[in-house]
Amino acid sequence: MLRRTGREWLVDVVLALVVLTVAEISIAAGSEVGSIPQNAGAYLLGVSMAVPVLVLRRRRPLAELYVVAVALLAYYVIGYPGFPPAVVLAVPLYDAAHAGRLWRAVPVPVLLLGVGMVVAWRKGTALLDVVDVFLPQLGLVAVALLLGALVLSRHAYAAEAQQRLRAVEAARDRDAERRVVDERLRIARELHDTVAHAISTMTVQSGTALYTMNDQPAKAREALTAIRQTGKDALAEMRATLRVLRANGEPSVTAERDAGLERLPDLLTAVRAAGLDVVVEGNLDRSPAGGTGASLPALVDHAAYRIVRESLTNVLRHAGTQARARVRLELGKGALEVEVSDDGIGPTQPPGDGHGLEGMGERAHALGGHFEAGPIGDGGFRVRARIPIGIGDSA
Repeated sequence: MLRRTGREWLVDVVLALVVLTVAEISIAAGSEVGSIPQNAGAYLLGVSMAVPVLVLRRRRPLAELYVVAVALLAYYVIGYPGFPPAVVLAVPLYDAAHAGRLWRAVPVPVLLLGVGMVVAWRKGTALLDVVDVFLPQLGLVAVALLLGALVLSRHAYAAEAQQRLRAVEAARDRDAERRVVDERLRIARELHDTVAHAISTMTVQSGTALYTMNDQPAKAREALTAIRQTGKDALAEMRATLRVLRANGEPSVTAERDAGLERLPDLLTAVRAAGLDVVVEGNLDRSPAGGTGASLPALVDHAAYRIVRESLTNVLRHAGTQARARVRLELGKGALEVEVSDDGIGPTQPPGDGHGLEGMGERAHALGGHFEAGPIGDGGFRVRARIPIGIGDSA
C-alpha cells in the first residue's frame, strides 16, 4: 500500500469535501414532480458519493468512479429528486482518465446521462429542452476526461524526458570512465616503454662494460657513460609521465610532445654503446649523419619515436648485440612509414609475456595508422608502421 504524503492527504480531503458539498446542496435543492421527499437516506447517499474520493482516488481510481456511479444509480432508483450527475462524477472521471483508464471510464457518464435524457424525454420534456439541460453536463464530463488525459500525457512526457536525461548522464559517465581507462592505458604504455627500454639497454650496456673493462677501458667507460645517460633520460620521462597523474582537470599531453624523433640521435648513441650496429635510412633521417628536419605533428613524431625505440629495445633483448639493425623513416604523401628490422636470431613469434608489440600497435592504430610485425628471412624480425600525418595535434 502506498503511503500518502501530508500534501496528498490535504488535496484528497479538500476534493472529498467539495464533492460532498456539491452532492448535498444538489440533493437539498432538488425538486421533481413525482419524487419522494429527501430524507436522511438521501443525504447518506450523498456522503457515499464523497467517501470514495477520499479513500480510493489514488489506489483504485476506476473503482472510485464505479462506486460513485452505483451510489448515484441507487439515489435515482429510490426515487429521490434528480440532480445533474456530472457535478458528482467530475472528480472521479478526472482521476480515472489521469490513471490511464479513459476508455473504461467513458461508459459510466454515457450510461447515466443517456438514461437521464431518455427518462426526461419520456416524461414529456421537449427534445430541445432535454438537450439544453444536459449539454452543460456533457461539456463538464468531456472537460474532466480530457483534462485527466492531458495531465497524464504531460506526466508521461516529463517521465520520458527524465529517462532520457538519465540515459544521457549515464552515457556521459561511461564516456568519462572510458577516458579514465584510456588515460591509464596510455600512462601504463608510456611507463612500460620507458622502463623496458631503459632496463634492456642498461643491461646490455653493463654487460659490455664488464666484458671490456680490462682490455678496452675506453669502451667500458663509454658504456658506463651511456648507462648513466640512459638512466637520467628514463627518470626524466617517468617524471613527465607521472606528472599527468597529479594534474587536475583534463589530462596533459606534455609528455607526449617531449619525446620525438629529435631524440633519435641520443637513442642511437645508447644502443650503439651497448654494441648494436644500427643503420638509419630514408628521407627523414634525424641521426647525426644528416637529416631533413622535416616538421611532423607532435603526436605522429612521438609515436614514431616510441615505435623505433621499442623496436630497437626488442632487438637488443631478443637478437642480441651480434645482430645488425636497420631503421627506415620514409616521409611519403600523407603518411610516415617507420620500419625497424634486424638480421639476427630474432624470435620466431612475438613474446607471450610482453606488451611491446601490443603497445606499438595501439600507438599506430590510435592515430588511424597501420601496424604489422613478424619474422623475416632466417631468424630476423621486422616491425612496420604507417602513420597518417594529416591528423595534426587534435587526434
